[in-house]
Amino acid sequence: MLRSANIGVCDIREAAARERVASTTGNRPLFYFRFGVDQALPQERRTPVTPSSSSRYHRRRSSGSRDERYRSDVHTEAVQAALAKHKERKMAVPMPSKRRSLVVQTSMDAYTPPDTSSGSEDEGSVQGDSQGTPTSSQGSINMEHWISQAIHGSTTSTTSSSSTQSGGSGAAHRLADVMAQTHIENHSAPPDVTTYTSEHSIQVERPQGSTTSRTAPKYGNAELMETGDGVPVSSRVSAKIQQLVNTLKRPKRPPLREFFVDDFEELLEVQQPDPNQPKPEGAQMLAMRGEQLGVVTNWPPSLEAALQRWGTISPKAPCLTTMDTNGKPLYILTYGKLWTRSMKVAYNILHKLGTKQEPMVRPGDRVALVFPNNDPAAFMVAFYGCLLAEVVPVPIEVPLTRKDAGSQQIGFLLGSCGVTVALTSDACHKGLPKSPTGEIPQFKGWPKLLWFVTESKHLSKPPRDWFPHIKDANNDTAYIEYKTCKDGSVLGVTVTRIALLTHCQALTQACGYTEAETIVNVLDFKKDVGLWHGILTSVMNMMHVISIPYSLMKVNPLSWIQKVCQYKAKVACVKSRDMHWALVAHRDQRDINLSSLRMLIVADGANPWSISSCDAFLNVFQSKGLRQEVICPCASSPEALTVAIRRPTDDSNQPPGRGVLSMHGLTYGVIRVDSEEKLSVLTVQDVGLVMPGAIMCSVKPDGVPQLCKTDEIGELCVCAIATGTSYYGLSGMTKNTFEVFPMTSSGAPISEYPFIRTGLLGFIGPGGLVFVVGKMDGLMVVSGRRHNADDIVATALAVEPMKFVYRGRIAVFSVTVLHDERIVIVAEQRPDSTEEDSFQWMSRVLQAIDSIHQVGVYCLALVPANTLPKTPLGGIHLSETKQLFLEGSLHPCNVLMCPHTCVTNLPKPRQKQPEIGPASVMVGNLVSGKRIAQASGRDLGQIEDNDQARKFLFLSEVLQWRAQTTPDHVLYTLLNCRGTIANSLTCVQLHKRAEKIAVMLMERGHLQDGDHVALVYPPGIDLIAAFYGCLYAGCVPITVRPPHPQNISTTLPTVKMIVEVSRSACLMTTQLICKLLRSREAAAAVDIRTWPPILDTDDLPKKRPAQTYKPSNPDTLAYLDFSVSTTGMLAGVKMSHAATSAFCRSIKLQCELYPSREVAICLDPYCGLGFVLWCLCSVYSGHQSILIPPSELETNPGLWLLAVSQYKVRDTFCSYSVMELCTKGLGSQTESLKARGLDLSRVRTCVVVAEERPRIALTQSFSKLFKDLGLHPRAVSTSFGCRVNLAICLQGTSGPDPTTVYVDMRALRHDRVRLVERGSPHSLPLMESGKILPGVRIIIANPETKGPLGDSHLGEIWVHSAHNASGYFTIYGDESLQSDHFNSRLSFGDTQTIWARTGYLGFLRRTELTDANGERHDALYVVGALDEAMELRGMRYHPIDIETSVIRAHKSVTECAVFTWTNLLVVVVELDGSEQEALDLVPLVTNVVLEEHYLIVGVVVVVDIGVIPINSRGEKQRMHLRDGFLADQLDPIYVAYNM
Repeated sequence: MLRSANIGVCDIREAAARERVASTTGNRPLFYFRFGVDQALPQERRTPVTPSSSSRYHRRRSSGSRDERYRSDVHTEAVQAALAKHKERKMAVPMPSKRRSLVVQTSMDAYTPPDTSSGSEDEGSVQGDSQGTPTSSQGSINMEHWISQAIHGSTTSTTSSSSTQSGGSGAAHRLADVMAQTHIENHSAPPDVTTYTSEHSIQVERPQGSTTSRTAPKYGNAELMETGDGVPVSSRVSAKIQQLVNTLKRPKRPPLREFFVDDFEELLEVQQPDPNQPKPEGAQMLAMRGEQLGVVTNWPPSLEAALQRWGTISPKAPCLTTMDTNGKPLYILTYGKLWTRSMKVAYNILHKLGTKQEPMVRPGDRVALVFPNNDPAAFMVAFYGCLLAEVVPVPIEVPLTRKDAGSQQIGFLLGSCGVTVALTSDACHKGLPKSPTGEIPQFKGWPKLLWFVTESKHLSKPPRDWFPHIKDANNDTAYIEYKTCKDGSVLGVTVTRIALLTHCQALTQACGYTEAETIVNVLDFKKDVGLWHGILTSVMNMMHVISIPYSLMKVNPLSWIQKVCQYKAKVACVKSRDMHWALVAHRDQRDINLSSLRMLIVADGANPWSISSCDAFLNVFQSKGLRQEVICPCASSPEALTVAIRRPTDDSNQPPGRGVLSMHGLTYGVIRVDSEEKLSVLTVQDVGLVMPGAIMCSVKPDGVPQLCKTDEIGELCVCAIATGTSYYGLSGMTKNTFEVFPMTSSGAPISEYPFIRTGLLGFIGPGGLVFVVGKMDGLMVVSGRRHNADDIVATALAVEPMKFVYRGRIAVFSVTVLHDERIVIVAEQRPDSTEEDSFQWMSRVLQAIDSIHQVGVYCLALVPANTLPKTPLGGIHLSETKQLFLEGSLHPCNVLMCPHTCVTNLPKPRQKQPEIGPASVMVGNLVSGKRIAQASGRDLGQIEDNDQARKFLFLSEVLQWRAQTTPDHVLYTLLNCRGTIANSLTCVQLHKRAEKIAVMLMERGHLQDGDHVALVYPPGIDLIAAFYGCLYAGCVPITVRPPHPQNISTTLPTVKMIVEVSRSACLMTTQLICKLLRSREAAAAVDIRTWPPILDTDDLPKKRPAQTYKPSNPDTLAYLDFSVSTTGMLAGVKMSHAATSAFCRSIKLQCELYPSREVAICLDPYCGLGFVLWCLCSVYSGHQSILIPPSELETNPGLWLLAVSQYKVRDTFCSYSVMELCTKGLGSQTESLKARGLDLSRVRTCVVVAEERPRIALTQSFSKLFKDLGLHPRAVSTSFGCRVNLAICLQGTSGPDPTTVYVDMRALRHDRVRLVERGSPHSLPLMESGKILPGVRIIIANPETKGPLGDSHLGEIWVHSAHNASGYFTIYGDESLQSDHFNSRLSFGDTQTIWARTGYLGFLRRTELTDANGERHDALYVVGALDEAMELRGMRYHPIDIETSVIRAHKSVTECAVFTWTNLLVVVVELDGSEQEALDLVPLVTNVVLEEHYLIVGVVVVVDIGVIPINSRGEKQRMHLRDGFLADQLDPIYVAYNM
């Protein structure tokens, strides 16, 4: 070992010679080096590719394996070894569930193999079998074994028929069991699955034998499940979730340090640098100078001069031979023809376009060159024609369709270059898409172009005296080469005439080109290495180019080798792909002889993964005369042209340099010989020396261009004449790339001349050899470490890919989610691989990448074969693929997301602070000047009004009084779906009808006073009469929504349940429903024998009762109000006579209701404020109610608004579902409604009756939509009620307009209220829930400690009012529930008042507005229900906020619901689109929830439209949905379990 101060490395040639002696196999040795210390690795790690293994190539499939760039034996072996470590603890990832229709057809009959030759051969590795690497079949057997055991092993399958895997109770146990022992090695902070409660809250430890599940009562078909520890055994879903939870609880990397402590601002964790990370230790590098560019006397002064010279002195010399698809020479272009035709093109461009006075193209203008890849001759003529005419050619690809991948960006380039003319060939012109009139359409994003065909027969001859003006090379632009960036944008790199000439000279010197040499070119001749060697340098040296089109290579991959033999070519320009294809197709061809080759230029030799193709190619063809020193990799970039090239030598004893670098070191940008694992290494070959006449250095890739140290990876920069000079028209980007001044560590520039960034990452090794380890474009910086996309591709492909994915069809890119880059891998799946196979491959890829690169993959997606966007030459269009992924149009057939593994920068979970005592809170609020959050409506006692109804304590008395004083006054008008009056009731009609019903109850029903009666009526007049009939008879009515005749099986059980729970002694209904309740369909859904007596009110007795019942005490029960809450709980509350009268009075005062007024009501009349407005208020206040059953709007959406307009109504009430129906159903009809005379200008209040946070988006779009019809935007408002008090707020007629505030959503998660400006990040708009009703007092209390809160806190809304309900009505008389909700006291402050707890979180804000009585107005903002709020990571989340984000994520998401299960967030989305789009949603949903809410989604469920249950008030029933999901009843299209 030798050390020295600067670069202590032995001469590369000596070292190589020593290696060569040591190596006996006779092929190229590996040379391992490290700066500072020269370390050779142990001999057995090197796997020389011995000739014996070459026979493996003969058994290869010829198509199938497209791309061998990324294959490396050492790497494949490393990956297999890494996976072998995972063998014992196999895949711990739950398989996603798919609907049958989504699963790819797996029958082998449907699949035709691409080729009959050995399909099953493992194409992955070239080693001999003696290596002992596990073959793929051994590798996958245990995995398949246990998957099949766990998933298919159960006989008691209880799953729905439409999903792909069946699994029953046994499976659940085995899975959970397997999961308990498996363990993925992961290196990231553990996700917070336990939300800091206690470690044991989700542990599902069960004895092996116990499979008994607690029986939960079933209502309908949903099973009520216990959460937490009662994972239902019958369900496959919950077994998978349990599996996921167990996996996520595995220990991962050690937890990160404290991130931040302030619980108000959620800061994201900043990645701390790893203290053990390798740091560069070498000295500062020195810039490396290439040899001098030797001026040879006969070099021409410009390229056009060279053309003129050869065209005149050797016109017969062949310049270019083109091939047809059979490999036969199609056409030979001589130098004479090239010269005369180019002149002709030049003349025509300058003189035949436009007019003499106004030519279309002048010297210096840009023109597009659009030529297909199989016509290099026409391209060459056009290119030189442009040079002679002094116009600037811009070669581009042929646009095949209007929507080609990337074609739009090319159009932008043409537009920015001011291109108006496109030169093309006859055949190409005929092939362009045409409109019916024969015009070539304008391509998307392209400027308007004149298409000009350059074939000689279409051109006019130049006059005899016309000659092009041939000058010496100068600084004018010669041509513009297009370059596609990482983001898909296309830039034009300008190359001057002097740079063009100097580049040709440098290549001539470096490659030793001589006159009349023959060169075979397989590369694209329009750009890059193919253009530089095959079109430009060849003409300078009068060489003969044999051009092999891409189409011929597809048919015959050996064609280029055959042409080398046939023409005894000295030079060939290829990519590693072409070498690989030749190997695959090579079947011991006898007549191959490559001894004529002195130089095989490998254009993508800078890609480290090309080394294996070079080695393998040499191995096979060494016996055919190929010499090792002939292989010359080169490095190039569009900006710097040729960066470095290995020189052809005659001395075969000087093997090239190799480096085996630690992949781990590279991620930190440091060069280290891999010493620990020997698994994660990158073998790099040199790309030769710096170009003649150039200076090269490497600078730090980001920030100031500072020189790297000798053992540091940087971006290679070049200073030379032979480079591009700018990005056309982009001075800013040009400055950053073409005008870089590298600096020393002291800050001094190393040269006065600017350098150019090449976009290549690498270093200059011993002996001035240049090594490239990757491209800047492929760089992904994840948590501060740099990973190269190509390296990730190589690792993925080393996982026995041949069975599952196509070799060259794999894309790796990064997307930015939550302030860091996340790695995404997209591959094309073979049609014959099964779901399990693909999934297994995916999970192995994750393991391999984790082991070798120590980085997590965020998303791995497989798409069907041939669906990824392609570049013109058949590669994958990366930016387009990324674009499709981000907009959700990639349509994958398999997706595996791993956010739990990758996302390590989430905010620290919040830990609850210990409670502060009452005194401190009071003092704290005083000191900070905060008010205690309390407010009240107007005081009922002080309001003077001539309210006649106040004299009566009971509503039944008010009705009798109205029947006597105003008998013919109409109280109710019911409209039918045509908008005509179906029925109406005057005071006396209602009174008489109620009397008859009372008689019926007493005589036919034999009911006593106080008995409960269920009223099962459709919305209408009968319901009202029946209600007052019950009051007259002294019975307690309960209104129940009738069952839906089309959906009896799900709606009838609810009816039955309410009837039973309310202990109804009898059931009153119409004749029609009476039949329905006793029908066969009803008998299938419930036990119809247990109905209480059913009375049919269509047939009433004729007589009146002896007397009407008068309650003894106003506190006795008037009616019961039953409703199902959004959490799926059925709760009935007791309303006393006193509360009912107080309620009606409060509404009368708030809305100023009098007998002369008309109010339109479009609500369901079964519970809450809807029932009160429909049945009670008109009797109390005497106004006329126009009743519109919401169900009628389904046939006639305009019914409600037309009625409001026709009756000139000033006040109307509706529900959110009605508002939504109008917004969706009438959106396009506003014009026709206006024509029908619809006028909403008289409406002063339109109140949405709700028990939730106001849906601001809906109310705003409703207001906006009907503004043209006269609706005042201020008229629309909402009310708020709940179970303990059916109406707390209601926007009245007087008082200020409802206000909207914007609060910080992050503060809200910590139960804090912080107002922000509209539109600021993380802002959430909240609308006031109407004005507080008269006689209502509100306070905001802490739901846990019951202490009052200041107005900057979010807390539970507590209410005190005369119309509070008096308690829950429960079967068992369970008073403990009731006492808490209805009789709560504050723990300090005002401890005397009795409050009812609403169960809703909200806050109060004092506004700048004034109330009618001159007081400052207090606004109540409702945020959400306490039962629905989700505690995740110690913070409180409201489902609606997450749902709103998810609905915005993709156009096909129509509805969304979220809930938690074992502390995993489950997101259910309804898909409005084809099932193929289902998997697009998974990454988008995960991204948006991470970005906006800092939460990791555990499970994404994609379902059909209408699966998310919604109650009559339009609220989502999330708990029903959860029960259905866990019981496998949703029939989802796709379920993804995020890792």
